[in-house]
Amino acid sequence: MSLSAFPPEEGKNLIPTDPASPAAPGVPVRKGNLWAMFREILETILFTLLIFFLVRSVIQNFKVEGHSMEPNLHSGQYIIVNRVEYLHVDLNFFRRLLGEKVEPNLVYLFHMPRRGEIVVFEYPKDTTRDYIKRVIGLPGETVEIRNGQVLINGVPLFEPYLNDAARAQTGNMPPKQVPPNAVFVMGDNRGNSSDSRNWGPLPLENIVGKAWVIYWPQQYWGIIPHAEPVLGAP
Repeated sequence: MSLSAFPPEEGKNLIPTDPASPAAPGVPVRKGNLWAMFREILETILFTLLIFFLVRSVIQNFKVEGHSMEPNLHSGQYIIVNRVEYLHVDLNFFRRLLGEKVEPNLVYLFHMPRRGEIVVFEYPKDTTRDYIKRVIGLPGETVEIRNGQVLINGVPLFEPYLNDAARAQTGNMPPKQVPPNAVFVMGDNRGNSSDSRNWGPLPLENIVGKAWVIYWPQQYWGIIPHAEPVLGAP
């Protein structure tokens, strides 16, 4: 086979016109390629933001400040909070949005906060601040404290996560009924905790999630235990 000796037809270009090709230096970038590049960058940014918000809707990190949960959690520890475990919807949301004065009707995908679980929540009197406490009383129950002993509906509550000093500092409190859509929370360091004994029941809608993992400092790394207290004889 012999190569044609004739010159190429007029108007034909044997040099690639793809601007990405090294064989075409100095070829100007086309407007279509600029738009494709911009669209790719925009898609990457949107995808990154989507992943970020999805992760934030599942877990969130917090720093423990103060000593209200001693000796089980310490000031300066960093924890991860599980936001999914208490995932819920308010069936009365739109009625409230329209101005009707109705109580929230919360339906949980998995379960509502349970007694003994440590929760992170927005402080009811200042929602810009986050607190961490343990759930003690559930909706509809009556909580009372006599000489350091917590009673639920008149039945003693035995709390394995407390030390003797904390029990002695729990104090006294007349019977208080927990309203619907709320829980009664207390810190484990009973002598140094601002909790439901002071500012009342915690609305369920204020709860951010369940304290899950300590990830810093390294020596405290691990799953946060949620010991369930016992009603009646242990």
